[in-house]
Amino acid sequence: MQHQTNNKIKVTFLGTGTSMGVPVITCDCPVCLSQDPHDKRLRTSIMLEIMGNTFVIDCGPDFRIQMLREHVTNLDAVIFTHEHRDHIAGLDDVRAFNYVLNKKIDIYGTPQVIDAIRVEFPYIFAETRYFSAPQLSIHPFDEKPFSIRGIEFIPIQVLHEKLPVTGFRVGDFTYITDASYISDEELEKIKGSRIIVLNSLRNSKHISHFSVGEAVEILTKLEPEAAYLTHLSHFVGLHEQVNLKLPDFIKLAYDGLVVTL
Repeated sequence: MQHQTNNKIKVTFLGTGTSMGVPVITCDCPVCLSQDPHDKRLRTSIMLEIMGNTFVIDCGPDFRIQMLREHVTNLDAVIFTHEHRDHIAGLDDVRAFNYVLNKKIDIYGTPQVIDAIRVEFPYIFAETRYFSAPQLSIHPFDEKPFSIRGIEFIPIQVLHEKLPVTGFRVGDFTYITDASYISDEELEKIKGSRIIVLNSLRNSKHISHFSVGEAVEILTKLEPEAAYLTHLSHFVGLHEQVNLKLPDFIKLAYDGLVVTL
C-alpha cells in the first residue's frame, strides 16, 4: 500500500479527554484536583494542517473553546469518526467559519454517522432553512480511501464495543479513538506509520475502549517511531506519573500538544 510521505503534517491535539472530560464534575480525586495543566482534558479531537489546509477530526461539545484557544481562522473540513455526542455536539459552532470565510464547511462521515447528524441537528437540514443554521456540504465515505483537497485519508475500521468507528491514516500518521477491537486486516493498514495515536480510557479493562495495557501491547507490535494515548479518563492517573511508567516511545497526549511529521 502506498502512503503519502512528502507532505508535512502538523497535528494539534485539541482535546484528549473522555466523554466527561477531566476534571469530572463533582470529582475530588487527585487527577481532577491536579493543578498540572496536562491533567485538564477537553473532549477528544485533533486538528491536521497539511499543505495549507485545515482539517478537524471530530467536533465535540468543546469545539468552540478549542478553536478559540488555538486561534484557528480557517477550516476546510470536519471528518467524523463516529456519531457519539462527545464527537459531534459542537457542529453548530462551524457557523462562525461560514460567516467569516463565506463558504459552506465540508463534513465527512460514514452514512451511519451522517444519518445520526441529521437526527441530532434537524434544523440544519430542514426544507426551509433556519437563518442561522450551519451551512454544510455533506460527503459520505465508506471503507475505501478518499481525498480531501488532494490529501488522501485511509479509513481504519474499528469497533467501539459493537459500534463501527472509523480511524484514519494520513501519510505516516494514524489516528484511532474509541476502539476496543482492531482486526488483523485493519492493523495491516496501520503498519509503517511513523506516529500512531490510540485511545486508552483507563488502566482496567473496559467494554468499549482499550485499557492502557491493551493499547501499549498493540503499539509495541506496530513499532511506530512515536505513539500517543488519547481519550483518557481521570482513572488513567496523573499525567506526569503515568508517563514515567510507559515505554519510551509512548506518551500520554495532552490538550494543546503539537506534533509535526
